[in-house]
Amino acid sequence: MEWNEQEAQKTLAEVVKKSTTDPGFRALALSDPNAAIGKINATPIPSDFKIRFVDNAGANLTVVLPDPVAEGGELSDAELEQVAGGVGSNNRCGGSCVASCVISSVL
Repeated sequence: MEWNEQEAQKTLAEVVKKSTTDPGFRALALSDPNAAIGKINATPIPSDFKIRFVDNAGANLTVVLPDPVAEGGELSDAELEQVAGGVGSNNRCGGSCVASCVISSVL
């Protein structure tokens, strides 16, 4: 079985849900995201895909900054689409700010 957007969304929602009630699981998600995901879904994430969970630490809002670009550089149309957000298979938010970056960017 391979990851698809629906599987990623479902798995990430479960990670988020479990991390709110299980302090040990939350600590695992923060220190070893792949191990935490493995406890929810046995399908391994692609080896070249990096995921990180961030503790909100009581903040009202946590903002994930985009990758830096060279000074004076311009974003491509594809990069602008990712920044603009929205719902679809190519965005990095997946229509939800619960999980800022979704595995769909690998698919």
